[in-house]
Amino acid sequence: MTAACPACAAVPAAVNPSPAPTASVQLSVPSMRCAACIAAIEDHLAGLPSVRAARVNLSGKRVQIETDRPAEEMVQALTAIGYEAFPFDTAVMADQTDPAGRDLLMRLGVAGFAMMNVMLLSVAVWSGAEGATRHLFHLISATIALPTVLYSAQPFFRSARSALSARRLNMDVPISLAIVLAGGMSLFEVLSGGEHAYFDAALSLTFFLLIGRYLDHRTRAAARSAAKDLAALEVHTAERKTPQGYATTRIDDLKPGDTVLVPTGVRVPVDGCLLSAEADSDRSLLTGESDPVHHMKGAELNAGEINLGAPFELITNAVGPDTRLRQIAGMVEAAETARNRYTSLADRAARIYAPAVHLLGLATFIGWMVATQDVRLALNIAISVLIITCPCALGLAVPAVSTAAISKLYSLGFLVKSGTALERLAEVNTIIFDKTGTLTAPGFAFDLKDFRPRELQIAKALSQVSAHPVSKALCLYLTAVEPAELEAVRETKSQGVSGKVDGISVALGRPAWLGQESDGLGLQIGSNYRALSYHETLRPGVRQMTDWLGNLGHRLEIISGDTAQKTAHVAAAAGIAEFQAQMTPEGKSAHIAQRAAQGQSVCMMGDGLNDTVALAGAHASIAPGTALDAARNAADVLVIGKTLKNVPKLFGIATNTVRLSRQNFAIALGYNAVAIPVAVMGYATPLAAALAMSISSITVILNAVRVGRAA
Repeated sequence: MTAACPACAAVPAAVNPSPAPTASVQLSVPSMRCAACIAAIEDHLAGLPSVRAARVNLSGKRVQIETDRPAEEMVQALTAIGYEAFPFDTAVMADQTDPAGRDLLMRLGVAGFAMMNVMLLSVAVWSGAEGATRHLFHLISATIALPTVLYSAQPFFRSARSALSARRLNMDVPISLAIVLAGGMSLFEVLSGGEHAYFDAALSLTFFLLIGRYLDHRTRAAARSAAKDLAALEVHTAERKTPQGYATTRIDDLKPGDTVLVPTGVRVPVDGCLLSAEADSDRSLLTGESDPVHHMKGAELNAGEINLGAPFELITNAVGPDTRLRQIAGMVEAAETARNRYTSLADRAARIYAPAVHLLGLATFIGWMVATQDVRLALNIAISVLIITCPCALGLAVPAVSTAAISKLYSLGFLVKSGTALERLAEVNTIIFDKTGTLTAPGFAFDLKDFRPRELQIAKALSQVSAHPVSKALCLYLTAVEPAELEAVRETKSQGVSGKVDGISVALGRPAWLGQESDGLGLQIGSNYRALSYHETLRPGVRQMTDWLGNLGHRLEIISGDTAQKTAHVAAAAGIAEFQAQMTPEGKSAHIAQRAAQGQSVCMMGDGLNDTVALAGAHASIAPGTALDAARNAADVLVIGKTLKNVPKLFGIATNTVRLSRQNFAIALGYNAVAIPVAVMGYATPLAAALAMSISSITVILNAVRVGRAA
């Protein structure tokens, strides 16, 4: 569950300090939401004498601080203005740059520029240039084309070389062979005084194929491992108890049986058994719920939980790779690896197409050699066959549709992060939702219609001085209410807050703390007790989404780490009949695996760290844009907007993407069915083959534009 925007309302802070001083501190601030957050954070940090500079990255929810002070002080500085923050270990994060994309774009630009220039020279030859003039234009074309092909076609050459060294074929092998033979045969014709050269064909092949390769890269480039985000949450030092007192110790140096002190606001560094009398922690990592959990002596705590109460001691049970946090990260990594083995439509087509093209080219060369005994003629016709069957249209079939679909989905409020996401979404028949933060909006709705104005003023005064999430939600809910004058304020951790108003004792907190047996939250004014009932509210568009998905035939279900009562309430409001409550991260993953074993293709939608394993293990996955980093990176698709009403359109466009991709394959195969016999019979020159290939590629691109009609 994510917190509300602190620019609008303060939220309780959870920190994970790192004691080591550094010249540059990077913090993750998941509660950052808007431009007001940027101004609030940067202005506050800029006012600190120890801070030289502070830069906020809203999209990455990061703050880069230039300071010589330890990260702990910077975390406390953000805590003071109501922002949850913790140091981020940048060493375990993937590089955010995209050198591969820039490289492909550069090669594409060079190929396009060279192709246009060679085409201008070719026009002169086609217009009737002869003799020395034609020979000169061919030489100039060779000077432009050959270095360009050697540079721009390197992605295909490298891939083909790798495939051949592994004694297998892929789509890049016939591509590379067609480009090399077109360029090589053209050079041979020029040097031997021939009339025809096909440098323009080699360049146009390279140019169109690079378009497909770049589009394919763009659909895959946004993926990042969620396991690395979980690893970045690990604490790297701990306070170990020694005969001389507490000493800061590297986590790797701890052993089972060591006693560790966990200060207030710090993440628990190891799995252990509580040695202190009691403790309060935020274990949303495991449950998805931000409500504090009260522990008594002997309770088991896990690495990654946040101490919300007084400092406590625990006896270490598991360290490093043996902690539950690391085991969850391992499950995520294994699930991501399994999902990455999904074979796309284009890959399945390549397995059949590549060997067929080679056999056809070889058979054409042998047939014409036997018939004419003319090596040059047989080789020219074989090259024409390879060019005309070059899988440009097949290479563009899926990327062109995917790129058009991704662009359309972005305008509808979705960011597609995986190259095969749309194909997998089209296969989904079961959709499983997390509850808190996914179907529900931040905060709570309170039933206060029977409360008198003075009672609301007292409730507002008490709620605004409490650090409890429900109290903060109540304070936000009572924004329009003027608070009463409160004196002698005292907060009891995880129980409630008390004080006096006009000499009368007042308190807001757990009913049991106030001597009552009801659930929820209670308000005590003197001897008068009032119960404050509250409930979660649905995100905008949830009911529209579930109604449409149900009409489309999808099976809908909720799995939550919350109680059965709260889960049932949200399920009824959302119109979802099936739900499972009190689910652990491992339980959610096992539930999805069980559904898959029953033959169901499951899409998981969640936002918390406890959903990460399920998101990575599902056949497809969606996360709200407000989700935590690990959940966002485990998901295939992010919902950028606040409303969920367009989620059915996501599935509709995914289905249309697969349909149009198959249509593009049919167009490419139909083109080959007409063009191949023409080329095999010797009626198509390499240039005519290149033109036919270009027409088929353009047809595929035009068909791809229709993908948005499903919306």
